[in-house]
Amino acid sequence: MISQSPNPGRVLVTGGASGLGAAIVAAVREHGGTPIVLDRDISAVSGVPAYQVDVADTAAVTEAVRTAAEEAGGLDAVVTAAGIDRCGRLEDVSVEDWELVVGVNLFGTVSTVRAALPALRASRGRIVTVASTLALKGVSDATAYCASKFGVLGFTQALAAELKGEVGVTQLIPGGMKTRFFDDRTEQYKPQDDSQLNDPQNVANAVLFALSQPAGCEVRELFIAHAEEPSWP
Repeated sequence: MISQSPNPGRVLVTGGASGLGAAIVAAVREHGGTPIVLDRDISAVSGVPAYQVDVADTAAVTEAVRTAAEEAGGLDAVVTAAGIDRCGRLEDVSVEDWELVVGVNLFGTVSTVRAALPALRASRGRIVTVASTLALKGVSDATAYCASKFGVLGFTQALAAELKGEVGVTQLIPGGMKTRFFDDRTEQYKPQDDSQLNDPQNVANAVLFALSQPAGCEVRELFIAHAEEPSWP
C-alpha cells in the first residue's frame, strides 16, 4: 500500500463498480479522496456518488460527467477504467460486437475526457487513461480489443501534448488482472493459469502514485504487470 500519498480529491472513475475500477475507487477512499463512479450497473456501489450510464453512449456519458462534476463542485482527476472485450477471429465477431468494443474502450474514453475537461482545467487536475498490454502488441482473435486499445494509446499521447501545462495526462498499461473481465469468455479465451494475473489493487496503487505527483511533475506512462506477465516484452 502507498501510505504517504496526498488526498487525491474528487476522482471520477468509469467502470468503477467492479474490477480495476472498483479497486481504484477503494484506493481513492483509503487515501481520503472522493471517488465518483460511472458504470452500467451501480447496484453494488454504496457510500460514494454513483451514476448509471453506458460510456458507449456519447450523449449520456457527456451528461453524466457534467452532472457529476457539478454535484461534486468540480473534479480533480478522471480515470477511464471501463472496458470490454469480444474475442474471436474478425469474420466470427459480429459487426455490432466489434463496434461495441471500440465504442466502450476508445470512444467511451474520449467522450468522458472531453466532458470532464472544463472541470479538470479549472482544478489543474489529472487524467489517467487505461490501455492494455494489447495496446503494444497485436494478437490473433483480438482485433477489436487491440484496435480500441491502440487507439487509446494514440489518443492519450496526443492529449498529453495538447494539454501540457494545463492538465496532467498519464497512460496506464496494465497486464492481465484477477477480475471478472474474463468471465463472459468461452473457455478457449479464458486464462488457463491465473497465477500470472496481477492483483488489481496493485494497479490501483499505481494510479494513486500518478495522481499524487507534485505540480509540474507528470508520470506520462505506467506499465504495471505481474512479474511473470507473458505478453511483455
